[in-house]
Parts: sequence; structure tokens; C-alpha cells
Amino acid sequence: MRAFLFLASLLFFLHTQAQQNNVTVKASYDPDAIAELYDRIPLGLEFRYENGQVHKTEGYLRGSYRWRNIKINSSNGSVQNGYLLINRSQLANQHYTVELTITLPDAPSPVTTKLTLPHLESIRFNHYADSLKKGIRYYLNVEGTFTSGKIYPLDTSAVKFVSSAGTLLGQDLLLNSNDATTRAITVTAVNKRDSTMSISSTIPVKRLLDQ
Repeated sequence: MRAFLFLASLLFFLHTQAQQNNVTVKASYDPDAIAELYDRIPLGLEFRYENGQVHKTEGYLRGSYRWRNIKINSSNGSVQNGYLLINRSQLANQHYTVELTITLPDAPSPVTTKLTLPHLESIRFNHYADSLKKGIRYYLNVEGTFTSGKIYPLDTSAVKFVSSAGTLLGQDLLLNSNDATTRAITVTAVNKRDSTMSISSTIPVKRLLDQ
């Protein structure tokens, strides 16, 4: 009888362990970390076991699973202490999806999951002034709409400019104060990572009363 009870207990323990070891994982990123622009993104992992237990990683998910107990291989960049460090140029070629292969101490084999990151969907001009004054720098304000639905200003690391007149100084446009012929300037902003994404705007030159 004792042998039977021992065998039953052993089988129950092994069955419980097998359930514990069957795990699925879901990856996410901190939505407040501006993953649309920055290349260092707080990462979160949620582990669901077959027996119903759920464990989350420390960091932005505020779980108890320590990053030092997890080994992660990433198809893009690397994961360091709860942060995903990405190569944004490579990310475009991967359709903005990162595959993570995760090894856990309580799982018999590595598990994989995918994480899709937000990317630029369109760009637009949002001018601060409706006309340009000669001899005064005019800031070219460009905004990007991302697949996350968020809108952020873009700088010259993301877009390049071409103008029909004047001089481009970084993200400023300057028309010489002695210019007496230019009545309007057409400016085009082009996404540096996708030249098919561009936007143009024609900016009138402010005329003085005696001109």
C-alpha cells in the first residue's frame, strides 16, 4: 500500500512538473518609452504556464522574474538587462518585427516570440508661420505619424530637405535679405530610410509694403 501511495505521489509530481514546464511567452514594450524614435526600448516578458501560473519580468511590467535568470537571443540588436537595443536600419528590412528566442531555467527547451515595433507611416509639414521673412531663419517643422497612432516631430536624423531657393541650415531655411525676385519657396522633406515617403510645401515670402 505504501509503495502504491509513493508511486501515485511520484506520478502526480512528475505530471505537475510537466505542466509547469510547458510555457508560452508574450513580449511587449513600454508604450511610454517612445519606441517610435528611440533605439533603447524597455522590454517586458509574460510567461504563462500550462498549470495556470503567470510570471512577469521585473522592470516596466513590475514582475518578479529576474532578467539575470533569462537568456535571450534577438534577431535584431540585443537584449541587455530588460532593454531591447535595436538596429533601426536593419529593422525596416525585417518588417519591423523582432524575433526573440528565450531560454528559461524551468523550461525544457527555448521558446520563441515575436514583437512588432511601431514605425513611420507618413510625414507632414506643420509650419509655425504662414510666410517666410527675408534674412530671418524659418524653421521647417516636420511631424511623423507612426503605426502606433502617435505623432512626433522629426529632425534631420530622420528626414532630409530640398528647397527651390534660399539656403538650408540644418532644419532652418534662410533667404538672403537682398533677394528681390523670390516670391515663394518650395521645400520637400524626404524620409531618409524610405525615399518614396516625401511631402512638399510652398512657403510664401513675406513682402514689405514698398516692394
